[in-house]
Amino acid sequence: MLILGTAGAGYLYYEHLNGNIEKGERSSGDSKADKPEPNAAGQTPLNILLIGSDSRASDANVALGGGRNHRDNPPLGDVQMLIHLAADRKSAAVVSVPRDTRVDIPECTDPETGEKYPATNTIINESLGRGGAGCTLATWENLTGVYIDHWMTIDFAGVVSMADAVGGVEVCVRQNVWDRPLPGVPGGSGLKMKAGRHKVQGEQALQWLRTRHAFFSDLGRAEAQHMYMTSMIRTLKQQNVFTDTGRLMNLAEAATKSLTVSEEIGTVKKLYDLGMQLKTVPTDRITMTTMPTVQDDRNKNHLLPAGADAEKVWAMLRDDVSFDDKGGKGGGKGATGEDTGKDAGKDSGKESGEKPTEDSAAPDSEIGVTVRNATRSTTLGPVTGRAGSVARTLVQKGFGKATTDTSAALSEDKTVVRYPSAESAGDARRVAEALGIPANAVRQSADVSGITLVVGADWRSGASYPEQEKPEAGDLPDSSDAINGSDTEKCMDVYEPYRW
Repeated sequence: MLILGTAGAGYLYYEHLNGNIEKGERSSGDSKADKPEPNAAGQTPLNILLIGSDSRASDANVALGGGRNHRDNPPLGDVQMLIHLAADRKSAAVVSVPRDTRVDIPECTDPETGEKYPATNTIINESLGRGGAGCTLATWENLTGVYIDHWMTIDFAGVVSMADAVGGVEVCVRQNVWDRPLPGVPGGSGLKMKAGRHKVQGEQALQWLRTRHAFFSDLGRAEAQHMYMTSMIRTLKQQNVFTDTGRLMNLAEAATKSLTVSEEIGTVKKLYDLGMQLKTVPTDRITMTTMPTVQDDRNKNHLLPAGADAEKVWAMLRDDVSFDDKGGKGGGKGATGEDTGKDAGKDSGKESGEKPTEDSAAPDSEIGVTVRNATRSTTLGPVTGRAGSVARTLVQKGFGKATTDTSAALSEDKTVVRYPSAESAGDARRVAEALGIPANAVRQSADVSGITLVVGADWRSGASYPEQEKPEAGDLPDSSDAINGSDTEKCMDVYEPYRW
């Protein structure tokens, strides 16, 4: 009877935790990212999108985040990080995208209301209010070409609850900091602490994670968030939470109440299994970065992905190349177990006359394509007549409706095929395949009205897209601001107006 009673209590508690978990659709937007093939050992990478919401939809969130008059506003995804667990589970990477980065957000449907949102081009934090976390996931897939397995969201109250359950996380500032409203600069997280190392938890942890003005910008805020996450990982490992039943139960209670997750991981067992996989990665094999960005020429307060540097980060994730070099350099075996060196970057392409792909709506001869010249780079001028040359190649391959955009040459680091809606995705892929352009360069965009091939600075000559060098382990661009998970010396500088 005692054994049965104990087992029954355990089952009831397990069901209680399952009942805490809120779930949602994995993807609510149009995305064509493909799952990577397993490597020789049958393993695939695992990608999880972590989203911090600024929702004021509850009294607790209003109390912590302010803005009662914004209670009914759509939530914004002010914190967005992609967690990449390598196929061999020996390394992990975390990449943040600043909230004010302008990107293409695809057509999305709100899974709760059924409301449809058209594709648009705006800052990435608005994606959460255009169809929930599933829309943010689709936006990330289109931005990166990386298939994302799951998402998790957490709001203000959830951050406080989790920070308390962990028992505090150590952070560091080089100068006294007070993130408060200043003349002409409203807002501020309220963070106030003296220079040095401090353990933050509860509301102070939330203040640390929300501080941006005092850390110079959103880029500085991402850096502070990475410091917090690496410190929390080290803290959890030191606490041995997976072998301490009491600590584990406290964390389980907090996590299941704090997180909303995509439905395919919406049970305690699946979240526990996920945690056990993350637990296997040594802290010195965890690398945290921010997507390289440049100032948006349309709005100085917004950012854009920094061309080749941003693409290198995404290429490393797509090919499962570790962000550190501790796993060895050389050809770089990706998730498929195949060589991801120079020759693997080129799509073999298809000759004209082949049947269109399954989701193509028209034969090649009926597909309209506009070709734009964007071969100008920061160091080289545009290649005169390049769009016309590529358009003629397309005509020779059977795309008789290919035309040239005669407007002034643009500047894009990478060649890309853009399409306006889901119905034209298959046709866009056919255009890319015919020229040997990789599938991850085919993207939906609100900026085009038809299939548009933008010939970038990486394709200045030749009839077929050139072979692309693949990055090696540890070959991150300097602009990614990488932080290693074992770095305990990191300390944040404070912008002078916010010192005291």
